[in-house]
Amino acid sequence: MATPSRNLLSWLFEDRRTCRIVVAQWPNILLWVWIAASAVNWLAHPGGRWGSALSVTGTVALAFWAIDEILRGVNPWRRIFGAGVLTFVAIRLLAAVL
Repeated sequence: MATPSRNLLSWLFEDRRTCRIVVAQWPNILLWVWIAASAVNWLAHPGGRWGSALSVTGTVALAFWAIDEILRGVNPWRRIFGAGVLTFVAIRLLAAVL
């Protein structure tokens, strides 16, 4: 017999196509771009145009990844996570502007 908490967990984490539990997946190209840009920025600390270009590239890639998760995430957890990441990106951009 399914309990309410089991039903909630199934609803939240179950892939609607495969019925498998999905919490995380292998990164797609947008997430790899963000990872690479962030790693280079963190390791090399480039200044000027290169540093700005890496920051913008990483931020745009992460924002598009989050939008993609919101629109096409395989379960509600992935969509909620995408919304959280997009909110984080928006707050960081607003803080940088203000």
